[in-house]
Amino acid sequence: MLVVMQAHATEDQVRAVCRKIEKLGYRPHPMPGATRTAIGITGNQGEVEQGTLEEMPGVQEVIKVSKPYKLVSRDVKEDNTIIRFAGTQAQIGGRGLAIVAGPCAIENRDQAFAVAERVHRAGAQFFRGGAYKPRTSPYSFQGLGVEGLRIMAEIRRHFGMKIITEAIDNESLDLVEEWADVIQIGARNMQNFSLLKRAGRAKKPVLLKRGMSATLEEFLMAAEYILSEGNYNVALCERGVRTFADHTRNTLDLSLIPAVQRLSHLPILVDPSHGTGKRNKVTPLSRAAVAVGADGLLIEVHHQPDQALSDGMQSLFPDQFDDLMAQVRQIAAVLDRTVPEIGEREPVAVGT
Repeated sequence: MLVVMQAHATEDQVRAVCRKIEKLGYRPHPMPGATRTAIGITGNQGEVEQGTLEEMPGVQEVIKVSKPYKLVSRDVKEDNTIIRFAGTQAQIGGRGLAIVAGPCAIENRDQAFAVAERVHRAGAQFFRGGAYKPRTSPYSFQGLGVEGLRIMAEIRRHFGMKIITEAIDNESLDLVEEWADVIQIGARNMQNFSLLKRAGRAKKPVLLKRGMSATLEEFLMAAEYILSEGNYNVALCERGVRTFADHTRNTLDLSLIPAVQRLSHLPILVDPSHGTGKRNKVTPLSRAAVAVGADGLLIEVHHQPDQALSDGMQSLFPDQFDDLMAQVRQIAAVLDRTVPEIGEREPVAVGT
């Protein structure tokens, strides 16, 4: 169910409705919009008695939400969600494109800083890198753990980029929440429901990647797990699905972007690096992702990809990332979207 408040409803009236919902044994989820607040109701097994809520001051109407996902639906929130970060112009959603770039894995300090310097100079607002790596083989590089998080925190201080990194279980999520700005839930964990619930209790935004075989509804329901726990700062990410094709690592499903935007208010990014697994396909698919309306890109960049400990074949050289950014700026302008200018924020001395 959904309680739509009147445009002039006061904060006290919104709080009163939330308290009433709690007294009825349900959980309220207030979603402020540009003109009015909507309050989603979860925890109800059947229909909520509308009369007790409709007569409350400030309430415009109570409507039934027919979709299985409720809080991520545009029925609950018509305005697009924009995830903002205090003290910076970086955001996910809105007119500006969120550009996330960095290596697949943090291998050492020198490698991380070499890549960070180049992607920052090219205009990336977010630095990505894996401190915890879920790998197919138990003998592959698993990441530096806390040391990798420390290196990324140092990069944030030096370059001003926000940090996005993956949590693979509840233990690592505790640490990622402490060190990073955005918690990434990877494709392999899209339906790890206990991890999604823990992310929903986190105080940091969450970037949720689509599972390798997930349908649109399954993807949105996974996001619903996070929002249902009270964390409404969630962004989605299309990263390719498994098909019979063998010319790419995965099949990047760009048709998902307008489909998500029609049904949900959550921003959606595209990861063409994992979506293709081929360096020569990353830039063309990045152009296509921006053209189809994605809210941002996740790009893997490595200064020595042939020596990378993880996913070197899909990582761009820094010069290639420069070219990608130049092309993306041109396409974004046609769509009245913006991309950060080169070196928008000057780096500061390490240790300051």
